[in-house]
Amino acid sequence: MTGKQRAYLRSMCNEMDPILLIGKGGIEAPVIKQLDDALEARELIKVKVLETAGLTAREAADMVSGPLGADVIQVIGSKFCLYRRSVEKPRIELI
Repeated sequence: MTGKQRAYLRSMCNEMDPILLIGKGGIEAPVIKQLDDALEARELIKVKVLETAGLTAREAADMVSGPLGADVIQVIGSKFCLYRRSVEKPRIELI
């Protein structure tokens, strides 16, 4: 992914609201499944990590990006954005 593509995705992510909260339950199989489904449907998602999770947003993003095959677009404060191109229905056109 080029820097220009990453910047484009960051600009899109800034306008989004988090669709998933990671709390004291941490990152387990159901959370990974929800993220996988959301990435397939939307391609770009924002996630918020609550203080009770015991993880930083960077740690959480690194933990979930590998198993999901997603790119971490940005991490700001307690939020991070992930991108993964949809196999069935690509929605975001990267130049």
